Amino acid sequence: MTKQKKVIIIGSGLGGLSTGAILAKNGYDVTVLEQSNQAGGCLQCFTRRGAKFETGMHFIGSAAPGQTLYKLMRYLEIDKEVTLSQLNTDGYDVVVLEGKRYEFANGKAAFIEKMSGYFPDQKANLEKYCDLIEEIANASSLHSLKYTESDTALNMEYQLRSISDVIDEVITDPVLAEVLVGNLPLYAAEKDKTPFSTHAFIMDFYNQSSYRIKGGSDKIAIALIHTINRYGGEVLTRKKITKIICDDTHAVGVEVNGDTLMPCDIIISDAHPIRTLELLDTKLIRPAFRKRINNIPQTVGGFSVYLHFKENTVPYLNYNYYGYQGTSPWNCEHYTEEDWPKGLLYMHFCPENDSQYALTGVILSYMQMSEVEQWKGTKVGRRGKDYEEFKKRKAEKLLDVLEQHFPNIRSQIQAYYTSTPLTYLDYTGTEGGSMYGNVRDIHLGSACRVPQRTKVPNLYLTGQNINSHGMLGVLVGAIVTCSELLTAKKIYEQIKEANK
Repeated sequence: MTKQKKVIIIGSGLGGLSTGAILAKNGYDVTVLEQSNQAGGCLQCFTRRGAKFETGMHFIGSAAPGQTLYKLMRYLEIDKEVTLSQLNTDGYDVVVLEGKRYEFANGKAAFIEKMSGYFPDQKANLEKYCDLIEEIANASSLHSLKYTESDTALNMEYQLRSISDVIDEVITDPVLAEVLVGNLPLYAAEKDKTPFSTHAFIMDFYNQSSYRIKGGSDKIAIALIHTINRYGGEVLTRKKITKIICDDTHAVGVEVNGDTLMPCDIIISDAHPIRTLELLDTKLIRPAFRKRINNIPQTVGGFSVYLHFKENTVPYLNYNYYGYQGTSPWNCEHYTEEDWPKGLLYMHFCPENDSQYALTGVILSYMQMSEVEQWKGTKVGRRGKDYEEFKKRKAEKLLDVLEQHFPNIRSQIQAYYTSTPLTYLDYTGTEGGSMYGNVRDIHLGSACRVPQRTKVPNLYLTGQNINSHGMLGVLVGAIVTCSELLTAKKIYEQIKEANK
């Protein structure tokens, strides 16, 4: 295929790499520029003392043959390089409230059956809830990959109603209402704010099927880079974009590392929208637009403790564990020094060798940026003794809570490492060190939405802030962005063709 326009993509997270792969497959001359040493954004993994850890993408859904993510992986030509390990179909998510354990089973019928075992009088309501989830997911042409089939009215209604409002209307048992939002750390939902549609897409995505990536999420990044390379594109690391160069009418190139100009026809930024605007000094972007983007609230940050277990001591957990200290998963982002952590998410890294024991795992809990603000501007590894002591104090507290849920786990840990919202800010550029970028808030409506098209005619955005976070959300966002150059119809036809 003859090379078309020169495209530069800023950032090599999932959004940047998948956008690059789609455009490279369609003949564009693609160069992805990454400021870090390693490509992948939140797909990155790191190794300490021979133990490997994932940083962001811990598990995926809807990847069984014929399902949405499976189709997208085949289209992006990464399905053969990425090996998946299915989570426990009888309980891929386990939610623990007030010491009682509730398991989420894969599949609509199995989910209803299992959950109504805990709440026998709620079976009819659970059926209504699951029907609604299915309706909303199917109503979105993007999430169902059914081109032109979309129920706009249904989509709009549940983008304007909160999760808590809809669940309280459908579910009459207050404990079940809490259990159903037990996995909300996956999207940092806020009570009375986050749209029910966000919950519906997440629930549908993981309930269809749930998997971990054997050997780590960086396998996805590597496979996408291979697709880009196969079609003549390239991914370059240690290339920090210091400026997007514009003339009076459009962007003409980027400045790299403060000294090198790379001209191009099209620029697509996978960086956080605020970081992208910082690179632009042009009258084409109006002050009112800058102000709106800069004022969009961000989701809460996270504190992670990466666990390196003693060999052959910790049985591999084939599920995700959400443990709460109180009666509700809601409002864990609002905490004091005394009551933190209100909840945690605990997962194991999927061993590549099918071992029955886990070598590494992670504990995640919410952390506000304000807790680490005093160290902002310092460099990784050089933040000082106070910062290290702060992290250790928090880690020990989180481990104490994990010990309550998994007695003797401390004795099976040989080492641990930590990250804070500052780590996220430094490695991914996400504003405020937020876990999932821009907040989705029913009260703000379109004010918290970021368009894929900017006022600079040949500058576009991709990544989790364009559609939503997570693997499916970001890939759908990449399709939306690429549709500006290729049309949605063409991309859907290509997806269909790739899955024949």
